[in-house]
Amino acid sequence: MIRALDTTQELAAFLRSRRERLDPHDFDLPTRRRTRRTPGLRREEVAELAGISIDYIVRLEQARGLRPSAEVLGSLAQALRLTSAEHAYLFDLARQRPTTPGRPAAAAAPPLARLVADLSPLPAMLTNHRYDILAWNTEMSRLLLDFDTLPPHQRNSMWLCLMRPEMRDFYVDRERIVREGIAHLRTVWAAHPEDEALSALIAEFATDPDFARLWDERDVKVHGRGRKQMRHPEAGLVAVDFETLTPLDDPDLQLVIFRAADGESQSALDRLNAG
Repeated sequence: MIRALDTTQELAAFLRSRRERLDPHDFDLPTRRRTRRTPGLRREEVAELAGISIDYIVRLEQARGLRPSAEVLGSLAQALRLTSAEHAYLFDLARQRPTTPGRPAAAAAPPLARLVADLSPLPAMLTNHRYDILAWNTEMSRLLLDFDTLPPHQRNSMWLCLMRPEMRDFYVDRERIVREGIAHLRTVWAAHPEDEALSALIAEFATDPDFARLWDERDVKVHGRGRKQMRHPEAGLVAVDFETLTPLDDPDLQLVIFRAADGESQSALDRLNAG
């Protein structure tokens, strides 16, 4: 069961997972005769690469209450060859990155709501960091579903993908969509450990076997653009390219805009909008 974020425990698990995924042959390390019984680098090898004592690495991985400095985290990130997204996640877990003050947005500011409407005929919606859908235009509701008919707690793009039965087969590559959504949720989970609603949402999602399996992989690579292919019940196969933008005044919000990926998909969107 996924509980409210314990940053010390998650930091320990994240460091272990990233150490264990590394191939020792990719590093210029002294040859040791001792047989490797576990995957990845040994703790003493990470300590050597990072210039940190082996005791400190052990205590970090055992979640023994350490609060590593930014310098130590930077050395660990370099030693473990973390990506930029993983680097930021590590700093969030250690509370070494500034957090956004204030409560998460629960409604769209009027200027942003108007912008979403003005983006027609491109399908567009505004979400907060939890994937709650705060505003949408007609084209987006025709492509996905009529959000006005949903209870507020179901107006969440990840909830719809995971928990609404008729949408389980909506995305052609469902596992990739879920994987990318999990990477985003795990990232904001570290940035907002005080958000009980987010923790409760993740716990609910964890009842889905696919979500639970992918969550344990601790992927934090966030995709701000890409392509989705959908099986629309009326229009058939529709492929869209999406772009995600963040308002400067509301950095926890995401403006998601779809564009048809090919001529056939554009024709399908045109039919939906004409209807």
